Amino acid sequence: MSTSLSTTPLAIDGVRLGCAQAGIKQSDRDDLLLIELAPGSQCVAAFTRNAFCAAPVVVARDHLNERTARYLLINSGNANAGTGESGHRTALECCHAVAALCGCESCEVLPFSTGVIGQPLPVARITAALPAAREALRSDGWSAAARAIMTTDTLPKIRSTRIEIAGSPVTITGIAKGSGMICPDMATMLAYIATDAAIEPEPLQHLLESAIAPSFNAISVDGDTSTNDACVLIATCQAAAPRIDDSTSEAYRLLHDAITQVCIELARDIVQDGEGATKLVSVTICGAASHNEARQVGYTIAHSPLVKTALFASDPNWGRILAAVGRAGIEQLDIQGVSLFLDDVQIVAHGGLCDSYTEEAGRTVMQRDAFTIRVELGRGNESATILTCDLSYDYVKINAEYRT
Repeated sequence: MSTSLSTTPLAIDGVRLGCAQAGIKQSDRDDLLLIELAPGSQCVAAFTRNAFCAAPVVVARDHLNERTARYLLINSGNANAGTGESGHRTALECCHAVAALCGCESCEVLPFSTGVIGQPLPVARITAALPAAREALRSDGWSAAARAIMTTDTLPKIRSTRIEIAGSPVTITGIAKGSGMICPDMATMLAYIATDAAIEPEPLQHLLESAIAPSFNAISVDGDTSTNDACVLIATCQAAAPRIDDSTSEAYRLLHDAITQVCIELARDIVQDGEGATKLVSVTICGAASHNEARQVGYTIAHSPLVKTALFASDPNWGRILAAVGRAGIEQLDIQGVSLFLDDVQIVAHGGLCDSYTEEAGRTVMQRDAFTIRVELGRGNESATILTCDLSYDYVKINAEYRT
């Protein structure tokens, strides 16, 4: 039984997906996705912590607290964010339309939207396209689904794997979208991961929170969080493997590790497909006094426009990296204990330029498509890694023209 990840999706028993063209922003592509979950499925989610969260986030959170989900409805092209009470109303109208069409309660429908903020959701177009999305429901619809939720993404993001638990096969498949406004405080732009494993809601929620910490919560494209971020984890309970009812068992560990790896690879795909990105960069902080301290320094480097533009230029301007470390808010930082590396090339030792360093060596590393910035703080044994990318001319162009 293979445990490797594939970009070719495996069907999940108990999940069907259907896409349709609603013409929300473009008329020549699918922009509406309906996901059907088998009765008895478990569904948990993490949402954006942005105070201006979108109407569908509010509705989806409320519905999850009220009832187990049977359908997920996702539209691209319009975020239904910053739309006030009317936006909340239209999100509910979409849920009512799915319920009427599919024979479920409206609180069993979770709505999700992504796209332009501040424009009214064209609910009539969505409801008109719903029958086509329902007609298209199929278990092998993951690839089409990954494309339907894209906005500025250049590629669909899909990861799939199969593992064994107690001698029985368990399948996991996930899709995600996200390219800009990526610095989530819980997840990514939108991600949907499903497994046929049987697991109780409490350990499933624990698994989700644990899986997004080193994946969707450890990436940055541009330092902005979205109003619509959501990550959904579904367990259809269709597999023959024993039911998982706590987070201490070997079965839980196997499922946790596999789902976490799917999330990490999807998060990596998001950063690699960052708007205008040309480089994938791992920012690894070692020797921190705490994990949070390591993340704090890592994010300060990953967010820095000066660092990110130097990455684009393949310019080993190490002073920008040190400046970011210095302003990360670490109390009583002893700069004599700080070392800086680009892959295996040491630039800084004991807070100053390393005697063996050459600009040519630094530039050689930074010309690679992927490399690591490693900072050793010399304060403890904790570490963290943040994935980021460069900031290019195209990023400015894409976002300057986003609404035109």
